[in-house]
Amino acid sequence: MKIRIAFFDARPYDQASFNRLITPDIEIKYFPGHLNEDTAGLAAGSHVVCAFVNDLLSAPVIETLIQNGVKLAALRCAGYNNVDLNAAYGKLHVIRVPAYSPYAVAEHAVSLMMALNRKTHKAYARVRDGNFAINGLLGFDMNGKTAGIIGTGKIGKVLVRILAGFGMKILAFDHHPDPAWGEKYSVQFTDRDTIYRESDIISLNCPLNKETHHMINEKTIVKMKHGVMLINTGRGGLIDSQALIDGLKNYKIGAAGLDVYEEENEFFFEDHSGDILNDDVLARLLTFPNVIITSHQGFFTAEAMNSIAETTIEGIKDFFDGKSLVNEICYRCDSAVCVHKEQGRCF
Repeated sequence: MKIRIAFFDARPYDQASFNRLITPDIEIKYFPGHLNEDTAGLAAGSHVVCAFVNDLLSAPVIETLIQNGVKLAALRCAGYNNVDLNAAYGKLHVIRVPAYSPYAVAEHAVSLMMALNRKTHKAYARVRDGNFAINGLLGFDMNGKTAGIIGTGKIGKVLVRILAGFGMKILAFDHHPDPAWGEKYSVQFTDRDTIYRESDIISLNCPLNKETHHMINEKTIVKMKHGVMLINTGRGGLIDSQALIDGLKNYKIGAAGLDVYEEENEFFFEDHSGDILNDDVLARLLTFPNVIITSHQGFFTAEAMNSIAETTIEGIKDFFDGKSLVNEICYRCDSAVCVHKEQGRCF
């Protein structure tokens, strides 16, 4: 049987990564647009939809996919907050790529920290204009400062290793702490309030769910050190954007590095350089000289792209070969009732 894949939000770099893995039993049809209620019908005749972070697998979309014969949704990303897992359960299997390159995202987080600290983006613009003055570019030594890491999964652990190399004190929060690992890097596992209160730099490396939605808000920002640096390479919804703006305006937040934004699906991965930006919150964030926003590019390395393609294709083949789906997600598993180990699949 030839496996037919409807591939949404397809970019040239996606096609380059996946085309090298196409075999005679796989056929991929690439669609540049996002998967949503208007485009779900394009998957008719396909066995699989391959989706990315800004594609929407809502209940109506899932119903349309099922009616059109789709059996599997393959997310080529780690996060799955864009999927209605309850609607999919028992009807549509969903797999993801839980780890493609934790180094890519962790290193990007550090690049945001360094650029904000040493004002590299401002220095570059000055020198290009012939201005070699360094007034206003004062930074601080990372050594000896305190970093608060919220989420110590694979990305968080790589980030800890890097920051420990700078000589930073590391505070960390995770629902499932790993004390043995933390001991190697002198990590102090603690609660989030302690991280807010004591950290010079806070990095968000946790998933977006009901508990973490807007975890950075007006109340939690008040608890932070004056002039704290905030880094988010997780999901945009972790931060209440208006609260962030208020924190920047009153100087409570000294700098912010954002690779994600809660309304990014309207803008990220697209060229809007000739358009008027109609998102007032995003437009306001872009006016701050101490804010750097990148377009969800933390994952974007050659190694990560190859890993994403390989893991996705392997998961698709495993599904049709009747094998266990090690990267499956579902409503039951999101409710902490995992049945993978016993049954190999969620249903």
